[in-house]
Amino acid sequence: MRIMFLVAFGCALAGLRSVQEQESTPAPVRLVEVASGSRQWTGIALSRSGRVFVNFPRWSPDVPVSVGELTEDGTIEPYPNEKWNEWKADSAPHEHFVCVQSVHVDGKDRLWILDPANPMFRGVVDGGPKLMQVDLAADEVVRTYAFDPTIAPRGSYLNDVRIDTGTETAFITESGLGALVVVDLETGNARRLLDEHASTQAEEIQVMIGERPFPARVHADGVALDADGGWLYYQALTGRTLYRVPTAALRDTSLGADGLAAKVERFAKSGVSDGLLFAPEGIYVSALEEGSIKRVSLEGAVETVIQDDRIVWPDSFARGSDGSVWFTTAQIHLGPKPSSPYRILKIVARR
Repeated sequence: MRIMFLVAFGCALAGLRSVQEQESTPAPVRLVEVASGSRQWTGIALSRSGRVFVNFPRWSPDVPVSVGELTEDGTIEPYPNEKWNEWKADSAPHEHFVCVQSVHVDGKDRLWILDPANPMFRGVVDGGPKLMQVDLAADEVVRTYAFDPTIAPRGSYLNDVRIDTGTETAFITESGLGALVVVDLETGNARRLLDEHASTQAEEIQVMIGERPFPARVHADGVALDADGGWLYYQALTGRTLYRVPTAALRDTSLGADGLAAKVERFAKSGVSDGLLFAPEGIYVSALEEGSIKRVSLEGAVETVIQDDRIVWPDSFARGSDGSVWFTTAQIHLGPKPSSPYRILKIVARR
């Protein structure tokens, strides 16, 4: 995900505020604005008890908080503590967040933090790429999975993660060069798969968001895991094709590159998307070019769930315990000073 013009991104943390609910479309759903701020976030995660976590990638030199918890009054508290969020160029990268891209809460209510350690897209910091497991009861990092250059090369950018709690496996997209990373969470063994395969690579298309062309080529980005852990869905941001592959094939260490490639399926023409979320009713897709949220049925049919002027570069998703669908707006295509705030929005059933 080498998007060099994003280097200047990131504003002051001040200005975050809770906002009132705002309706946007008729039945069957409405859009609720949860919070907004002047600082660019990408990932969002929700715990079973309703705790909200967000992350702020280090796309500029002045990012004071990498991972934070959204409080009831709309402010951000560094999470799990200030020390993890105090990385400097001379800091020990394995003890600090270098450049966090995503957060995720799994089915066991564990928080996962993915750090590609590629600040300002200037190259991976040695010893920095990692996946961290956080105990939400203790509010502390309990295990770190570090990735060496065979898994996270210098030009890589680990992007998003999903956890299969049944097999204790992590599935990660890598958008800088294009690949999937599969981690055995019990042994810590990681493998880089489908490296430069067509399904993990950007397509030869021109992305248009509003009237602005988006010139960067971003490889495997959004990822979703089905409810049974049987299929992994993923796609490149610079692309309009949603792919899937059996997770059993990804876990099969005896399957060669050609054998794994043969298991990959083109699932749907979903459109240009950053984030994905699997739900019983289908796979939610952040539709960047349309400023909307779409949903792909389990048969591959695509429909628009909601469209709204506030949906500007919808980024990452999380699912509420009430069935609501939460997402961030990152406004990446607008540069460091967009005219509207960054938002956390959620889709709820209209009553």
